[in-house]
Amino acid sequence: MPSETLTLAFDTSAAHCAAALLLGEQLLGTAYEPMKRGQSERLFVFLEELLAAHGHIWQDVGKIGVGVGPGNFTGIRIAVSAARGLAMSLEIPAVGVSGFAAARLGVSADTPVALPAPQEQVYFSKVGDEAALIPAAEAGAALGLPAPQELVERIARIAAATEAAPAPAPLYIRAADAAPAADQPPRILDDA
Repeated sequence: MPSETLTLAFDTSAAHCAAALLLGEQLLGTAYEPMKRGQSERLFVFLEELLAAHGHIWQDVGKIGVGVGPGNFTGIRIAVSAARGLAMSLEIPAVGVSGFAAARLGVSADTPVALPAPQEQVYFSKVGDEAALIPAAEAGAALGLPAPQELVERIARIAAATEAAPAPAPLYIRAADAAPAADQPPRILDDA
C-alpha cells in the first residue's frame, strides 16, 4: 500500500507568510505571520519551522502547493519562484492554485469571487481565473478571500487532489506598478 503524500502549501500573495501541511487528506497544521515586507528572507525558515513542528524534513515532502495570485506582485513572485525551485531540487510536483480556485473550493465553479485589490477595487471573477479589476462597491455578494490559514489549507487540498499540472506561474490581472529600470542594460561582448 503506498504511503500518503505529504503536501506543503504556502502563500505570500498578500501581507503575510502562510503555510499548511497536509498528510493525505489530514491537515497536520497551518502557520501564519502577518508581514508587509520580508517574505523572501523569512519564507524558507518559516516552512522549515512548520515541517519540524510536525516531525518532517524537506525530503518527506511529496508535493508543493503555492498561491499564484492575484495579489501583491512581489509576494506572488517570491512564492512561485520558491515553489518552482523546491519542486526542481526535491524532484516533486508543484501545483499553482489561484485565489479564485481557493475561494471557490466546495462551491460551484461559476460562483462570483471578489479578491482584494489596491485603491478600493477588487479582482472580480465570474468563472475560472478570468477576472477584471472593478470598484469594490460593484462586487455585490461575491465570495471573498478566506483568512490566510484557511486560504493556504485550501491551496494544499487543491494541490493534493491535482494529478498533473504545469509548473506554477503568477496570475496577474493588471500591469505591474513598478517602473522599468533606468540603468542601461549590460554590454554583451561577442567572441566573433
